[in-house]
Amino acid sequence: MPRPSGFTYEQRGDGTVVITHRGRAAATLRGDRAARFLAEVGSGDDQLVMARWTGAYKFGNERTARNHPRNAGRR
Repeated sequence: MPRPSGFTYEQRGDGTVVITHRGRAAATLRGDRAARFLAEVGSGDDQLVMARWTGAYKFGNERTARNHPRNAGRR
């Protein structure tokens, strides 16, 4: 499974954190959530942390779901 990429974040003066993915806003965090995000992003793989916080990450079952008979006509 490829590693997440294309995420950036910006911390604004009012404490708000905006996470973008390939130039488009993916999440806006304020208050306690922003503080928890900043603590976590500094201690691990930044791209993986941002992908997890935005919900834009793969679960590993996409190929299985695509090949399921119920989804055969949706390609």
